[in-house]
Amino acid sequence: MNPFDDEYFMRKALQEAQNAYDKGEVPVGAVIVFKDQIIARAHNLTERLNDVTAHAEMQAFTSAADFLGGKYLKDCTLYVTLEPCQMCAGASYWTQISKIVYGASEPKMGFTAMKTKLHPKTKVVSGVLEEECAHILKKFFVEKRNLN
Repeated sequence: MNPFDDEYFMRKALQEAQNAYDKGEVPVGAVIVFKDQIIARAHNLTERLNDVTAHAEMQAFTSAADFLGGKYLKDCTLYVTLEPCQMCAGASYWTQISKIVYGASEPKMGFTAMKTKLHPKTKVVSGVLEEECAHILKKFFVEKRNLN
């Protein structure tokens, strides 16, 4: 049995979500894997960078492309704690990433609800460690509401 399964890498993405949480960012984390090796780790930085495009996935795409020395992420898997939004799903299309694995669904703004097309060769797996991924987001927003 391969110890490097979807849950293993989603736990690494959850560590990135915790990093975002600790910085007061919406706690979404992502890792990109190539041949069972993490080649990119990222989390939301929209507040810190004052940039609405600084989502975890976008940061991870840039880092992975830099690591590989090319813009295409064929044979790579994105693990992200929250279903990608329309922007991130659109960017994933252009990277030609082979697989996207996400934890919590985003019923309003996720790429599924927004009917955003992925690259035809991109496989999708949803609901991996869904409860843990949803929990950190719910906790963050409950705390934000209670502060205001």
